Amino acid sequence: MEIVVLVKQVPDTESLIQISGDGQTIKTDDIKWVMNPYDELAVEEALRIKEAQGGTVTILSFGPQKATETIRTALAMGAEKGVHIMDPAAEGSDGLATAKLLSAALKDMPYDLIIGGMRAVDEDKYQVGSAVAEYLNIPQITQVIKEEIADGKITCESVIEGGTVVTEASLPVLFTTQRGLNEPRYASLPGIMKAKKKPIDVKTVADLGVDAAEVGLANNKVQVVALSYPPERTTVRMIEAETADDQAAELVKALKEEAKVI
Repeated sequence: MEIVVLVKQVPDTESLIQISGDGQTIKTDDIKWVMNPYDELAVEEALRIKEAQGGTVTILSFGPQKATETIRTALAMGAEKGVHIMDPAAEGSDGLATAKLLSAALKDMPYDLIIGGMRAVDEDKYQVGSAVAEYLNIPQITQVIKEEIADGKITCESVIEGGTVVTEASLPVLFTTQRGLNEPRYASLPGIMKAKKKPIDVKTVADLGVDAAEVGLANNKVQVVALSYPPERTTVRMIEAETADDQAAELVKALKEEAKVI
């Protein structure tokens, strides 16, 4: 079983996010970078499938030089090798361009199964996994919380609004992970040491045969016009009175005269 996991490096959700002076990007100097939590689920599930059925797990990631750290984290968990798409010409690519780069790399890689997180916690676009499957013309199953592989087919239970759905597809297939699928393992010290020696193949836009005019910030289909902070919440005022009736009367008065909503 040849399994490829799509991994993205994202800001730690506990980091303090600040808007840069240009008003369109965030400050990244003091941010801690980690593996996207949904991609952690993908790596863990790939390793479990490999342990049950044999095969290899390859990590595929697009990002700047620092993304190598996240690839190494996945290798320390137990993956065999990594492929890192890294090229200044592609920096700032949107979801569609990212999918184009990843799918171009996948066309030169053996795979029976591709796994990725259902979304990245930084931009929350839910686009890349589905777009990769479309570019490769293979089935896709999203938001999976349970999977089973047998006889060249995969059966997945996925979350939908108000319930779950069971889907079956023939391999090769791409599926994306939802919380509840598993609990990702921690990398062991021996795993961390071994990861330092595992190969990471670096690919550029030219290596992948992708037109540079189709990727990068300037060629995005969607452009960020401006970022802004959420409006500050107003101070909560407690309504105090001797009785419930008096409280109700005071509340109605405040809603009418102060909030002016009635």
